[in-house]
Amino acid sequence: MAQTQAVLAALLLLLINLVKGPAYDMVSVEAGHEAVLSCPYVSKASLLMVIWKMKCSTCCLLAYRSDHNETRKLNCSERMTWKYSPDSDPDLRIYPVTLGDEGNYTCEIVSSVGNFLFFSFLTVIVPPTVTLSFDKSTGAVCQASAGKPAADISWIPPNNASTSEVHHPNGTVTRVSWVNTTLSTVTCLVTHPAANQSLFLDLPCAKPPPKGAPTEPWPPQGMPAELCWVISWSVWAARRVAFQPGGPALSAERTLRAREESGSVAADEAAAPGGRDPDVMGPLDPLAAGGKGQGRGSACAVKWRRGGGGRAGRPRNWDR
Repeated sequence: MAQTQAVLAALLLLLINLVKGPAYDMVSVEAGHEAVLSCPYVSKASLLMVIWKMKCSTCCLLAYRSDHNETRKLNCSERMTWKYSPDSDPDLRIYPVTLGDEGNYTCEIVSSVGNFLFFSFLTVIVPPTVTLSFDKSTGAVCQASAGKPAADISWIPPNNASTSEVHHPNGTVTRVSWVNTTLSTVTCLVTHPAANQSLFLDLPCAKPPPKGAPTEPWPPQGMPAELCWVISWSVWAARRVAFQPGGPALSAERTLRAREESGSVAADEAAAPGGRDPDVMGPLDPLAAGGKGQGRGSACAVKWRRGGGGRAGRPRNWDR
């Protein structure tokens, strides 16, 4: 009789392994979600007792005894219960899962043909809190705080980034990556088993404006990087076009000298208040300090005369 029971127990264990897989189960669950640990009892032999316990002296013990049809809890949180009815499917349910629930669990089944043990290891995953900011000393800073496991951080476009991490007592990790770049926009990619995130950041102008841009503090505080570069390069390009050989500003200057030689400018200045026609000679380059070089023939902004002196459709100001 004893030999028959031993053979049946061996066959039962083989059947469990074929149907349910190995007797050691790995379960990963995100913190705050539900965890279900399996105890695969498929035998038709009468079940006498089921015991769930965590491997520590003061941890939870959850038991069911069929002959008395009763369940007992010892040091168990209300979050730990039977998933279904323990006499038919003695799976363990934990909801919501916390970091303290991580570890080894053992399910022991006592039946009329023997005792069986099933092991589970519960891993709790914690998604990190992700931020992307700018620091004047280090540049763009991407931080994934209190994640478990540690998050992976990468950049688009790829850069030679520096990385550091801090391990916390509860098992979570904070990882920080920073990169100093001359680009106007960077993207931080955070990869984690719980979730992947992408963050975008517009950076302030990393280089001084080109030659010929305004000499006031630049860029103004709060100006987006794209607008900063558009204004800086537009000023520079406009000056290049206006004062290149055959450009409109130089052509206007030659027209002015021709009218001076014919005496028409002198007549215009005599008729204008203060002896100067504001429609002929306009203000100098607004970037020039103190009105330096405000004479005829200077390389400054020139206004086109309304009616007769200028070409229809020309703007009144040409700026370098």
